[in-house]
Amino acid sequence: MKRLIAIVEDEAAIRDNYAAAFAREGYAVRTYANRAQAMSAFAARLPDLAVIDISLEDEPEGGFELCRQLRALAPALPIIFLTARDSELDAVSGLRLGADDFLTKDLSLAHLSARVNALFRRVDALRKPEQAGDVLRRGPLTLDTERMQAQWDGKVVLLSLTEFWIVHALARHPGHVRNRQQLMDAANVVLDDNTITSHVKRIRRKFQGVDPHFDAVQTVYGMGYRWVE
Repeated sequence: MKRLIAIVEDEAAIRDNYAAAFAREGYAVRTYANRAQAMSAFAARLPDLAVIDISLEDEPEGGFELCRQLRALAPALPIIFLTARDSELDAVSGLRLGADDFLTKDLSLAHLSARVNALFRRVDALRKPEQAGDVLRRGPLTLDTERMQAQWDGKVVLLSLTEFWIVHALARHPGHVRNRQQLMDAANVVLDDNTITSHVKRIRRKFQGVDPHFDAVQTVYGMGYRWVE
C-alpha cells in the first residue's frame, strides 16, 4: 500500500504543485485547503505524514492549531511545517508544538521531497527490529519501535517521531556522547543546532512530566548529549 501524504495549504497552485511532486515519488496524496477540511478527513483516516502551512485561509496560525489537534490523535506522526514567513519565531513555535521539520516555501520541490523521504527513512530505521527484539529497555525506559511508544517507569511518554528517534539513538549506547552531527548522520536528516537543542528540551520536559526527577539526558557542553542510567 502506498504511503499517504496529507497537504494542508490554502494556496491552490502551491497545493497542486506539491501534490504532483509527491505523486511522482510514488506516494498517495490528499489535499486540503483549511483546518476544518483536514481534521474531518483525519478523523476518518490518518495520513502517514502531514505537510502543513502555518497560515490557513482566515486563520493566520491555523497550522499551529492543526498540529496540536493532530498530535493529540497521533503523537508519532511525521509533521512538516511550511511557511512563507522565514522567521525564527515561527520555527521555535513549530518545534515547541512537536513538528519534525520546518521549511520555507521558497525551497525547491526536489528539496521538499528529499526531506519527506528522509523522515520516512527514519520511520523505517526505527521499526527495524533490534537483534534482541524490537523493544529497547534501559532502566525505567522502554522503547517499543514497532508501536513507536516510549514509557518511563511504566508510564507512557508521548513523543514525536523526531523526539522518539533522538531518545532511541542516545539510549542505545548509554554513557556515549553523541554530538549533533552524529545524531543527524544516523537519522539521514539535516537539523541545525538550534533544532536539536529545541527537541532535547522538549524531551526533557515530557519525561519530567511523568517523573520530576528525570535526568537521563545529559548535556556534555561543547560536545553533545548522552544517556545515563
